Amino acid sequence: MQSTNQVPIMTQSDSVLQFGPNAYAKPAAALIVLRETVMGREAFDYAFREYATRWKFKRPTPEDFFRTMEDASAVDLDWFWRGWFFGTDYVDMAITGVREYQIGTGDPDIEKDIDREEDLARYPENIVQRRNREEGMVPRRQRMDTLDDFYNENDKFAVTNADRNKFKSYLDGLEDWEREVYDRAMEDGQYIYFVDFENQGGLISPLPLKLYFADGKTEELVVPAEIWRRNSERVTKLIVRDDRIESIVLDEAHQTADADYSDNAYPQKMVSDRLSLYKSNRTRSNMMADMLRELKTEDASEEGSDASMPMERSETTTTRRRDMDADAKADDKKPADNDNDAKDDDAKSSSLRDALRRMLGRDAD
Repeated sequence: MQSTNQVPIMTQSDSVLQFGPNAYAKPAAALIVLRETVMGREAFDYAFREYATRWKFKRPTPEDFFRTMEDASAVDLDWFWRGWFFGTDYVDMAITGVREYQIGTGDPDIEKDIDREEDLARYPENIVQRRNREEGMVPRRQRMDTLDDFYNENDKFAVTNADRNKFKSYLDGLEDWEREVYDRAMEDGQYIYFVDFENQGGLISPLPLKLYFADGKTEELVVPAEIWRRNSERVTKLIVRDDRIESIVLDEAHQTADADYSDNAYPQKMVSDRLSLYKSNRTRSNMMADMLRELKTEDASEEGSDASMPMERSETTTTRRRDMDADAKADDKKPADNDNDAKDDDAKSSSLRDALRRMLGRDAD
């Protein structure tokens, strides 16, 4: 799917670069995704049976299959045929971000405490101050009460009467239907999530999600491919739930032919693998040393694989050298022997010609 050396499925056969993936692997994957994720088994099976009934004993073209599947199922599949059969893009979806919200009450006695906790989580205590406290150092302000003032007892999140009066005025200004909506929102206490998706492969696809909640429950939902109709590169999905979501996984069942699953979870999961241990051999070949090694015998191979380099020339080596010299001398004598053989052949040929002449001369007489 990610190969750059490919052509669309609907390519003339003499221009296809890879017949195997183009004729078998990619069309099979497309039909599986169409049946299991896009259309659903019931709609796909009905439309496929209708296609077989309409075109039995005939010669349908791919376009006939496309039109029949859409007509029988009443599902617009133009985006699917265009991406899978007329293009070379691949499916690679990623979750790039998740934002969590809750509707604020507006009550300062509640919101100020929440703001204080969020501020502490965002800006932790100064490390110098924390380590001084751990070492038992007491600040000068705590040793001398006269140094305390108003701001030591009240921080920026302290609730004032002005804040309470402002909230009361806000409630009094709501109409009846607005107050009803406000009370319902406070009663439900729902969590609002904005999930950002990115299409990194170019081929749009439905988004099968699995939600993991803080209380251990799970939920599966499929976002249809129509979510990409306005922006085929980046989209945001709104999810509202009563319980808090801890993590979201995209295509956990591997049903969209996604090319890269490392970015399909939020928070991102740690990738685990195994390392193979091996012993490296960095010795270089030394031809001079290899030529001086002794030839292994059966006994030597059983004792060890490495033979020591002889410091002096062994008897075997001397004998081998003597045989090589004798072979070289014999090769030097071969040209002379060949000349003698040629002379003997010429003498035999001349004597045979003389005998034939004599026989012919007698016959002539």
